[in-house]
This record gives sequence, C-alpha cells and structure tokens, in this order.
Amino acid sequence: MEKPARALTIAGSAAGGSAGIQADLKTFQELDVYGMSTVTAIVGRHPETDKNVHPQTIEAIEAQFDTANKQVAFDAIKTGMLFSKEVIETVSALIESVDVEHIVVDPVMVGKLDSKLLKEDAIVALKEKLIPLATVITPNMTEASILLNDRPLKTVDDLKQAAIDLHELGPEFVLVKGGRLDGPAVDVLYEGTKLTTLEAPRIDTVNTSGAGCTYSAAIAAYLAKGKNIHDAVALAKSFITTAIEHSFSYNDMVGPTYHAAERKFGEAHHIQINTEKI
Repeated sequence: MEKPARALTIAGSAAGGSAGIQADLKTFQELDVYGMSTVTAIVGRHPETDKNVHPQTIEAIEAQFDTANKQVAFDAIKTGMLFSKEVIETVSALIESVDVEHIVVDPVMVGKLDSKLLKEDAIVALKEKLIPLATVITPNMTEASILLNDRPLKTVDDLKQAAIDLHELGPEFVLVKGGRLDGPAVDVLYEGTKLTTLEAPRIDTVNTSGAGCTYSAAIAAYLAKGKNIHDAVALAKSFITTAIEHSFSYNDMVGPTYHAAERKFGEAHHIQINTEKI
C-alpha cells in the first residue's frame, strides 16, 4: 500500500468545527493527506467568564509537535492561529528543528467577525521569526494591511504591490487573498520575479467561516503531495470556491464552508490565471 502524504497543522481548536484545526484536518482528509495537529489554543466562549481564547502551555505545544514528528513526521506544515509572541517564537524554533520542505504560514490575526486572534506584541515576532521560514504566506486583505503597517488595500493593484512588499519579509512566495474586493474573487501570488493573479467567481454568501484556514490547508495538502506552488494554489482555490458555493448554516449565525463539496458534487471550478513579469 502506498502511504498517504503527511501534513501537520499548528493552530487553534475551533469549537464550532468550521475553522482552525478542525477545518484543516477535514481538508487534509478530503485531499487524501494524513493529517496531524498541534493545538495552540482552544477557541470557545466560556459561558461564565466570557473568555474566548484559552491558550495552551508551551510545554503542551512542544509535546504535541514532538509526538507527531516522532510517530509520523511531516511532508508539509501549516500554521494558523498562534496568538502570542511566545508561541510564535516556540513554533518557529520547532519548525527549524525538523527537515520539512513545505511551510505554509497563514498569519491569522482576526476572526471572521473581526475578533482579535493575535496579540499586538506578536506581530514583530511573526515578521522576524516565522514568515522568513515560509514557503508561502497566505494573508487576507486585513492581515496584509496589518503586516504593512495598516496600509489601505482597495484594488487588485493594491494587492499586487502588497505581495511585492511582503515578499521582502523573506518568504519564498506570497499569496494575498482578495476576499473583500468587489467583483470576482481575485488573489495575487508573487515569487520575486512574477505576479500571478488567480480569479474565480465570487459566491454570494455570508457562510464563509473557516474559508482562509481551509484554503491554506488545501495548499499545504497539495504541496505535501508533490504539487508545485502554482498548481497547489490553483487547485486549493478551486477547492475552497466549491466549498464556499455549497456552504450552509444551521442557524442565523455565519456558517461553515462545506469541505466535502468537491468530492460529493464532483465539481471543480475553473480558475482563470494570468502571469506578468516584474
């Protein structure tokens, strides 16, 4: 039997199942990748204290990572919500301690409802410690703006310049996601010499909880399976577009994307791709 590729997600546990570790593991499973996890925090509002984020100890984070590495090891690692400077520094050191070719850094800073998921003092650590280790970083427009000192991003050209400037932080590739633009869903991928735009239909729905987690997890899964970065991003964008198209909600709250949609409905979206040299 040929063993599946392996991917580790280092992120928060989302009690509602739509984002974080849960979204990542669902995505890995759908794409036939063996998924593992290192939980950095448990996200779920306590009914009495109203506390929303419950961080794990550094010892617990190190123990989870070490266990997954010794029992299985990794073809790709994806990071999500890390929450604090101390956790970012710890995770960066753990990643540097292993020989893994593909590192996907989703610089999670705010939740779907603009809840803060990254402390202020952690942004410098993110820029200096973790982002330079990345094969690709996947900020959305809000996160890219924060990383660029609150620069306003309003157009595709703004996204292109943001990708160019974020590349100076040291990742091999930058993917800036245009989820909040008007018109088609356009993302920009930059590698130092070429800008690639990836365009998909914009789906008219509010049920997009976990979309960013799912997109970056799909990129990690395809990289783990041996795809090059351009194919991995295009396939992942098709995967998340289909998941958003079939998203749903169980109540009047923002609902999840449907991770099984591509498999269940046999659909894959055509992604329009254009590349220009810089």
